[in-house]
Amino acid sequence: MSTQSPHSIGGLAARIAMWRARRAPVAKGFVSQPEPRSIGLYARGKQLLAGNFFIAGQLVTAPNVSIWDIPMPRATAAFTLPDDRTGFAWLDDLAAVGDAPARKLAQEWTFDWIKRFGAGRGDGWSADLTGRRLIRWVNHAPLLLTGRKNTDSSRFFAEASAQVMYLSRQWSKTPPGIARVEALTGLIYAGLSLDGLAEFVPVAETALANECDRGIAADGGIATRSPEELLEVFTLLTWAEHAMANVGRPPPRALSAAIERIAPCLRMLRHADGGLARFHGGGRGAEGRLDQSLSAAGIKAAGFTGPTVGMGFARLSAGRTSVIIDVDSPPKGDAGGNGHASTAAFELTSGRRPLIVSCGSGRPFGVDWWRAGRATASHSALSVEGSSSSRMMGARGHEAGSSFGDGAVVRDLKQAALADGLHLSLTHDGWTKSHGLAHTREVWLTPDGRKLAGLDRMAAQLDPEKKRLEKVLSDHWVEGIGITVRFHLHPDVNATLDMGGKAVSLALKSGEIWVFRHDGRAVLTLEPSIYLEKTRLRPRQTQQIVLTCRARDEDTRIGWTLAKAKDTPLGIRDVERDELSVPL
Repeated sequence: MSTQSPHSIGGLAARIAMWRARRAPVAKGFVSQPEPRSIGLYARGKQLLAGNFFIAGQLVTAPNVSIWDIPMPRATAAFTLPDDRTGFAWLDDLAAVGDAPARKLAQEWTFDWIKRFGAGRGDGWSADLTGRRLIRWVNHAPLLLTGRKNTDSSRFFAEASAQVMYLSRQWSKTPPGIARVEALTGLIYAGLSLDGLAEFVPVAETALANECDRGIAADGGIATRSPEELLEVFTLLTWAEHAMANVGRPPPRALSAAIERIAPCLRMLRHADGGLARFHGGGRGAEGRLDQSLSAAGIKAAGFTGPTVGMGFARLSAGRTSVIIDVDSPPKGDAGGNGHASTAAFELTSGRRPLIVSCGSGRPFGVDWWRAGRATASHSALSVEGSSSSRMMGARGHEAGSSFGDGAVVRDLKQAALADGLHLSLTHDGWTKSHGLAHTREVWLTPDGRKLAGLDRMAAQLDPEKKRLEKVLSDHWVEGIGITVRFHLHPDVNATLDMGGKAVSLALKSGEIWVFRHDGRAVLTLEPSIYLEKTRLRPRQTQQIVLTCRARDEDTRIGWTLAKAKDTPLGIRDVERDELSVPL
């Protein structure tokens, strides 16, 4: 086994804690077994059966080898990624296959883990991983116990019971946030499902209610500002609520209220293709999870009639087009370890096809990619002289998991629903200290969603900033200050320079064609880019539209437009994206 979760007690402490936990009552069976709600991927399950393991973001091929005999990939052994095998999320994937070989493998690996590590040995003893493991064991108990001897069933229930006791004593050592929510949900889920263990539930219910009051903002957001992490929190809360409902136990009001707050926020952060906006370390979300969680919550959707803001993001949507913009500072402190310098960056999706994107989180691909993915240049945003709008400060500033100590602050944010469409304007101070320049981004989306117009302005607004700019320009009086505006394209977009290099034609697989133009104040180029997805084995090659110019005075403006030139043919049903979850 390998790198521990950052919240794991590990070693002798875990073994002692599990030795004490074995004094807990042992469940003989299930009082109520919740309907399995965790979604696995059939393709990934088939890869597991073939001996292809996706561990800490890397592919390891080891046919006919137990999952517990595979060391962490060396490229990540010195990195901060935890070994996620011990959370047993892979059970979801084997359950998605569901045939006899998948059941056999699930049973072998589960009982092998109990034999090797059930006494508190090895990794996987953080409260969040223990909660995740218990949820999967309860969800997939029929898969794990079908055809097994009574001695195996007794061993399974004894181990699960001990982990419930262990979790009841360890959850409070987990930092507030998603890790604590996962620990408490696992405790509630297993405590209500296993016979004779309900005594551990009341304290966990109260703690989860307190976490909801503390950690879920009035607008439904969380401190990390990660849309995908918000989905994970939402999913866990709905699982806890349904576990209570299954045994006729009313959920705490704070839990239900948190679910009611989060649901509209998630809908706001969802693009037209059903995926979440990819900001602050989050991806588009596991396929089907958002739909399932929203359906389980039973909260009706409200339509978006104008610009909508939640968790520091603004949404503009019209026709088949959705635009989501980061309109706040990056998360700070403990919540900011995965934050991105993405203030004023946007993403655009047309129907079921992403067009303008962020590069995404590079965390699964190693420390260098993690750092790169957090930079402003990895977002569809403006940057100055290659520097990000927010910067890491202090002794840990060079580390990938550091938060931004010098974050861009939004000075002004205006939104309006006008006769000619939706309008948004924001100004932030990302480069006022370094260059004396404030960045203003204005965007307009037409009522039919067929055109997005933008203006990026760099200006010295206040007297101290004008003096700072004068000093910078005096040092760069010949070349001026380099300004770059990037528009990263999804890998499925086919981009070609057009009109003698003055425009870019963007062809989507749906048959739609969009055209990017600018006002001629900058130089337009089409350059390589990278698209980062944790469900892929390696970064994907893509392209980016780049506008560059030099600022030589107090006010520099770059105008641009994205307009749809050709619709999807009516005879083509573009109802789903055609990506594989785990391509080889």
